[in-house]
Amino acid sequence: MSQIEPTPEAVTQTRTYTNPVYEGYFADPFVWEYQGVYYAIGTGAAEAQGQVDEIAEASGVDSTNKLRVFPLLRSLDFLNWHFVGNALTRPDPALGDNFWAPEVAYCDGKFYLYYSVGHEDKNHQLRVAKSDTPNGPYEDVGEPLVDPKSCSFAIDPHPFRDDDGQWYLFYARDFLDTEGGVRAGTALFVDQLESMTKLKGVGKVVLRARSDWQRFLANRLMYGEIFDWHTLEGPCVRKHGGQYYCFYSGGRWETENYGVDYGVANSVMGPYSDAGNETGPRVLRSVPGRVLGPGHNSIVLGPDGQTEYIVYHAWGIKMAARQMCLDKLMWTPDGPCCNGPTWTPQTITKTIRISTS
Repeated sequence: MSQIEPTPEAVTQTRTYTNPVYEGYFADPFVWEYQGVYYAIGTGAAEAQGQVDEIAEASGVDSTNKLRVFPLLRSLDFLNWHFVGNALTRPDPALGDNFWAPEVAYCDGKFYLYYSVGHEDKNHQLRVAKSDTPNGPYEDVGEPLVDPKSCSFAIDPHPFRDDDGQWYLFYARDFLDTEGGVRAGTALFVDQLESMTKLKGVGKVVLRARSDWQRFLANRLMYGEIFDWHTLEGPCVRKHGGQYYCFYSGGRWETENYGVDYGVANSVMGPYSDAGNETGPRVLRSVPGRVLGPGHNSIVLGPDGQTEYIVYHAWGIKMAARQMCLDKLMWTPDGPCCNGPTWTPQTITKTIRISTS
């Protein structure tokens, strides 16, 4: 007698959510999916404010320095997020107390956590740690990715894997020249990864600030001089329709002028252009009285396996904390756009397969 095999049948479930999707302080959110589980890692309040040492003292951490940093969340449905612990075993305390903007890449059975560490707004260096599991603990490999002697401020590392398997690292660093109409300040850079823990050293500029909305602070004292300082940071790269889109956040993160825009290129190493954003960010911007300073995004497929979501942090109207939010990312003939930032209930779909005989 032949046996009838069960036939999978697709069923779509619709749910609702309201931003923020996690109540705690959670800046610079990076979300990824692994084996059907969603993970999120970000900058916590202590990491952002340089209070890691204070937490170490309060918790009685001894000289072996086993304190962990960077909050890690987990979700089975993309909507309900739960804290599961801190991910990174803190490296040498001499490196600093400010830990910013972690991102994770999976390659050849290992998880690699890229991050920056430093002292407030100076001496920030890029580093990488690795783990056998997405939960960690992640252990620093012991060397900076970029020589701090040649680049004293490097932040916001974003690993990107191209279709051919080659990995690249996008990040932000400081530039002081103003030739060709660019503004002095923090801007975007890319280099090829020779291995997951070493850059090849063939880096190129991705984008420089050119617009007033990207201003961080006028008359800012930096490197012993006064600058009209501009900021592009938080790169996140997505390939779509054969082109490379580098999403980034511009402006000052503590203000409502902060928002998300993008540059586009035909090659992963550029040249990139963000022409068309002269009046402000085109993907996410503040909604006065509702959502302020949305930015530093990552992009991930939702539970239906088709819809892309942009995950970002934003301030509430009281500016009490940066919290994790998510909204649908859409692609139009004019480029990517978003239906957010939202603060009212939104629908989300999930496709599940059940067996029928």
